[in-house]
Amino acid sequence: MSNNSAFPDWHGTTILAVRKGGKTVVAGDGQVSMGQTIVKGTAKKVRKLAGGRVIAGFAGSTADAFTLIERLEAKLEQYPEQLARACVDLAKDWRTDRYLRRLEAMLIVADKDQIFTVTGVGDVLEPEYGVAAIGSGGNYALAAARALLDVNGLDAEAVARKAMGIAADICVYTNGELTVEVL
Repeated sequence: MSNNSAFPDWHGTTILAVRKGGKTVVAGDGQVSMGQTIVKGTAKKVRKLAGGRVIAGFAGSTADAFTLIERLEAKLEQYPEQLARACVDLAKDWRTDRYLRRLEAMLIVADKDQIFTVTGVGDVLEPEYGVAAIGSGGNYALAAARALLDVNGLDAEAVARKAMGIAADICVYTNGELTVEVL
């Protein structure tokens, strides 16, 4: 990871993962910002990998995130059906490889059973309560999703959509143009 002190304060995205009732959902907004300017409102920051068995969402530099997603796909091929191992191996490479250390992005990676946040400092975190979020609006989406988890009648997708809507209402770097993938 670079020594860029702005890394934790990147602006421009919110990614949320929710697992509830046997479903896993990853949602991401579509806003891309350069400084105080919105340059795109319909970016796709969430995608399915490994033949549709894994979902990854990214925050941070788009080019860096694509590099990490390509590396993750290679790890998933190397360790099929072993998401945790693939994520740990990616984080290890990310932390020790001189080129990868400079990448400024974060990932949320999920399959039908697990959710992980993967960072460039070597963290592979499995969240409590089946909810994880990253990006500038991540804390708002996380808080909203945790509050909505116990609401009767809301499945994982409904929780994710409502929580992302709340984040978009609060965070100026998050919009309501969602990409939602479900397992």
